[in-house]
Amino acid sequence: MNSKGRSFQSARDVMVKKVVFVDGMATAKEAVELMRREKVEALIVKKRDAQDAYGIVVVQDLIKGVIIPDRTSEEVNVFEIMNKPAISVPADMDVRYVASLLIRAGLRMAPVEEKGEYVGMISLTTLILDNMLF
Repeated sequence: MNSKGRSFQSARDVMVKKVVFVDGMATAKEAVELMRREKVEALIVKKRDAQDAYGIVVVQDLIKGVIIPDRTSEEVNVFEIMNKPAISVPADMDVRYVASLLIRAGLRMAPVEEKGEYVGMISLTTLILDNMLF
């Protein structure tokens, strides 16, 4: 417990243990179909090679890259609208710092990393709505 009586919680404690990957060459339409099927709000964009970085595509990217510019989801590829590199958080990071990092970076969600692997996803929503200690 900290001085205010709150138990320590890490990103691992409140993350969603589901990480869904997509190829950067996929169309926005294919990405949305995958998001619907897997019931996720973000996809991790696969690396092209070992030296590459992961990307991330979230619902807001689809709005900014497809709907607002009035393009069709079939003509936009994920690599055109993704954010890269994906900003990840360590699994053992205190949720207070996770929240601070997401807010400062202007993000709503991020992958959770442990031993070089993505083990889950964390979002501002999960920090509050899925957090039983809140």
